[in-house]
Amino acid sequence: MSDDDLFGPPAEAVRPMAGQPLAERLRPKTLADIAGQDHLLGPEGSLTGMLNRHSLASLILWGPPGVGKTTIARLLAAQAALQFRQISAVFSGVADLKKVFEEAQRLRRGGRVTLLFVDEIHRFNRAQQDAFLPVVEAGTIVLVGATTENPSFALNGALLSRCQVFVLRRLDDSAMALLLARAEAEMARTLPLTQGARATLRAMADGDGRALLNMAEQIFALPAGAILDEEALTKTLSRRAALYDRDREEHYNLISALHKSMRGSDADAALYWLARMLAGGEDPRYIARRVVRFAAEDIGLADPQALPQALAAWEAYERLGSPEGEVCIAQAVLYLATAPKSNAAYKALGAANRAARETGSLMPPAHILNAPTKLMQTLGYGAGYEYDHETEEGFSGQNYFPEGMGRPDFYRPVERGFEREILRRLAYWAKLREEKA
Repeated sequence: MSDDDLFGPPAEAVRPMAGQPLAERLRPKTLADIAGQDHLLGPEGSLTGMLNRHSLASLILWGPPGVGKTTIARLLAAQAALQFRQISAVFSGVADLKKVFEEAQRLRRGGRVTLLFVDEIHRFNRAQQDAFLPVVEAGTIVLVGATTENPSFALNGALLSRCQVFVLRRLDDSAMALLLARAEAEMARTLPLTQGARATLRAMADGDGRALLNMAEQIFALPAGAILDEEALTKTLSRRAALYDRDREEHYNLISALHKSMRGSDADAALYWLARMLAGGEDPRYIARRVVRFAAEDIGLADPQALPQALAAWEAYERLGSPEGEVCIAQAVLYLATAPKSNAAYKALGAANRAARETGSLMPPAHILNAPTKLMQTLGYGAGYEYDHETEEGFSGQNYFPEGMGRPDFYRPVERGFEREILRRLAYWAKLREEKA
């Protein structure tokens, strides 16, 4: 059987119950029937090895919707001969957990171990998550938690330290194609779709096997008639919203992708991630703010117009709003992606910040201080200051750092863009400073 076959062949011995959704009727009957997760369930998979060693431990299944987390938990319990219990963090509280734990303890005394599957475990708060610790440590339960959120952020450290995290993959296009074939075998007829529409249907499901089967079921329910093309299909079905949550990991993943694409001077990739964020409902003002930050951090004076371009795009968006103003942000993204890059200003500020912390409250040298009172004049404020404009080169070469600090080298321009000219100027002033010393 193909490793990409998510749901496997229809079971011959067990017929589906009348009225069951298609996705439920095609739920895998063995772990070998699950595909798209060969890194976990294949011959060399980590979960396979754990089962072969008879050492099933508590674990967290992390992955997008519709890739088999619940099914894997059920089948792990069956293969390891454990009592299966399932709860959802959405509908359960501490009282529900207490009942499950008490039942598990009773079964444990009788020699049976409970596999407790907790759907959306990230929705439990810290206190609720802590309730699992003693029963997991004592071996009263084998905990299998399912989450679509990054466990590093969604689960507390104490629980994570007692569980192994397994990452499930989004279903690829071949897995989705085979899933449609299994659905057609179950229904004993072909979906009334053109080849282009079949590809569109897979794309509409966005890697979610359950969503794909639910949409296929809607198509099977249509009255017999013409074959649907792409346009007719999109009119019949609603496209599944792309996975994106402005308060969670995907928000940070996509802005990171946009930032690094611009840094890598890949204008097309930058536009793609910008479009993905906008399609997901991200606030364009947030994107504009990050674009401004990028202009200063990754371009700086290599192109002095980068920051004005980014600010102008932000202001233009504020005047136009969506969707008209989004093209202004896109223009800024293109400008920044194709501009010469330098993080010299960013690094210089970091170095100056470290020096400021290390040197404390050193006074500026007296010759660059103003002396508005007689006392300050007596103390030497302003004495010996040279007015740069009165020198032949317009450069006095005096020291502007605190006495005894030495002269650090914070700003180091690169040989790209306008910073090449700045590098030439700095070298000229360094030479004059040396001559005037």
